[in-house]
Amino acid sequence: MSARNKIVLGLAAAALAAGMTTVTGPAAATPATGKSAAAECGVRADGRLWCGNRVGAKGYEHRRYNSAVRGPLNTSPSWFQCWGRGDQHAGGNNVWYWTQLDNGQWGNVAAV
Repeated sequence: MSARNKIVLGLAAAALAAGMTTVTGPAAATPATGKSAAAECGVRADGRLWCGNRVGAKGYEHRRYNSAVRGPLNTSPSWFQCWGRGDQHAGGNNVWYWTQLDNGQWGNVAAV
């Protein structure tokens, strides 16, 4: 991964962290129960952006709330393939992340 991509992912991680729950480390793949908005976000050795997330967050077909729900994120942390702009959301921005949801489908998750 290029240095530019790492910087872009790092900045995107900061936006994602605004609405995510705390994660204790890479092995924590169980439902998060904390209420903290802080999260551990970063690009790991596998080249993926990993961040803590709100358990039960919905993944949408498109980066719009009126698109079909493809499934939830039931574990935390989760990895994110890329991001794009979509509907404004409670996170105070319009950033959405593309990831494989816990049911195996792919979806867009708001950076809330």
